[in-house]
Amino acid sequence: MAISVFDLFKIGIGPSSSHTVGPMKAAFDFVQALREQALLERVARVEVRLYGSLSATGAGHSTDRAVIMGLMGERPDAIDPAIVAPCLEELLESNTLLLDGRLATPFLWARDMQWHEECLPYHPNAMTLIAYGHSEELCRNTYYSVGGGFVVDEAQAARGELDSDTTALPYDFNSAGELMALCRIHGLRISELMLENEKAWRSEAEVRDGLWAIWEAMQACVEQGLDQEGVLPGGLNVRRRAAGLHRRLLAAADDTSLIASTFSAMDWVNVFALAVNEENAAGGRMVTAPTNGAAGIIPAVLHYYMKFKAGASERDVVDFLLTAGAVGILCKKNASISGAEVGCQGEVGSACAMAAAGLAEVMGGSVAQVENAAEIGLEHNLGLTCDPVGGLVQVPCIERNAIASVKAINAAQMALRGDGEHFISLDKAIRTMRDTGRDMQDKYKETSRGGLAVNAIEC
Repeated sequence: MAISVFDLFKIGIGPSSSHTVGPMKAAFDFVQALREQALLERVARVEVRLYGSLSATGAGHSTDRAVIMGLMGERPDAIDPAIVAPCLEELLESNTLLLDGRLATPFLWARDMQWHEECLPYHPNAMTLIAYGHSEELCRNTYYSVGGGFVVDEAQAARGELDSDTTALPYDFNSAGELMALCRIHGLRISELMLENEKAWRSEAEVRDGLWAIWEAMQACVEQGLDQEGVLPGGLNVRRRAAGLHRRLLAAADDTSLIASTFSAMDWVNVFALAVNEENAAGGRMVTAPTNGAAGIIPAVLHYYMKFKAGASERDVVDFLLTAGAVGILCKKNASISGAEVGCQGEVGSACAMAAAGLAEVMGGSVAQVENAAEIGLEHNLGLTCDPVGGLVQVPCIERNAIASVKAINAAQMALRGDGEHFISLDKAIRTMRDTGRDMQDKYKETSRGGLAVNAIEC
C-alpha cells in the first residue's frame, strides 16, 4: 500500500473527514459507477443507508447532507460550501434529487435516507447506496469511510485493502524503524526521503507547487476563521472565539501578565487553531490534516513557525508537510487516523505527532530527534476518547486542537533539547494507540454515547 502526502492533506469541506468528506466522495463515486455502467439514465430512485458511527453522529456531522451533495455530482475538493444549504432546502421542498446535478429523481427523505445502528463487518463508518429502476434494483455498493477522507468499497474491504494504490516507491517503509534506517543508509533527512517517494507520482515541481497550494488553503482557512463571528450551527449555541481573541491579541502589546509576557506565542497558536476548527464546525473550506476533526493542529503549528521564525521560506513549508506526512503514513498504516475506530487519539494524537515532527524537521533536528518529537506528541495523547457533544465537531473538538497544537510545539522543543535517545519508540506508541483503540468501549469512539457527550447534556 502506497500512501502519498497528498492523500493525507486534502482540500475539502467541514465538519468531518470521515463523516462528511468520505461519504460525499463515496456518493460521487457511486454516481460515476452508474454512468460507466450506462445505468444513470435508468435510475428512478436512490436509497441511502447509513450504519454504525455514520448513523450515530451522522446528523451532527452532516453526513446525510454530504451524501446528497455527492449524489448531485459534487466533490469535496471542489464544492462551494455556500451551495449546500440551498440545495438541501430545494430537495426537501420538492422531494426531488438532481442526480448527477441534472437528472430529476424522486427522493423522499423519510423513506430514502435511512439510519441503522448496527455496524457492518469491516469498519464502523459504513454506508450502502442502492439505485433502483422502475421495477428492479440496478446497482448497489457499500462504502467504508476509514478516516481522513479515505474510502474503500465492499470489494476492496473484503480483500483487506485500505488503499488500492500499489505504486512502487524508491524508499518504501512500514515502520519508523525502517524509515530511520533508510535515512541513515542513504544519508537523507525525512523530508528528503519523502520528496523522493512523492516523485513516484509527480515531478518535484508538482510536489512543491501542490504542497504550497495546501499551505495557501490552510492560510485562507485561518483568515476566514479570523473574520467570522457569531454562533456555530448545530444547536449547542457555541460562539466563535477566534475573531475576538485575534482582536485582543492585536491590541494587547502592553499586556504584562505573567503568561502573556512569558508565553505570548501560545496565544497566537491558540487563535490559529481555533480559527481553523471553527471554520470546520461551520462546514467551511479547509484542509484535512490528516482528518477534519484534528485539522487545526498542523496549520496552527506551521503558522507559528512562519510567523515567528526569521527567514522562514517556501522550502520550509514543503519540508514541514513532507515530514508530517511521513508520521501520518505510519499512523495510518499501523493503527488508524479514524476517531470511529480508535478514538480521538487517532485524530488529534496523530496530528499532534505529525506537527511535532514537521516542526522539529524545519528547526534542524536530526532524524532521531524528529522521531522523538513525533513520539512525544503521540504518547501524551494516548487514550484520548472521541465523545463529541451532540455529535457535533465543536465540544471538546475545537479547544482540543488548540491544546494539542501547543503540545506539539513543546514536544518538538523537548526532542530538540535532547540527543534523540528515548525510552519509548514511535513504533511502540503507534502500536499502543492501535491496542488502546481496540480496548475502548464503542461509546468512546465517535458515537456520542459516553464521556463529555453524555455528561454535558445531563448537566
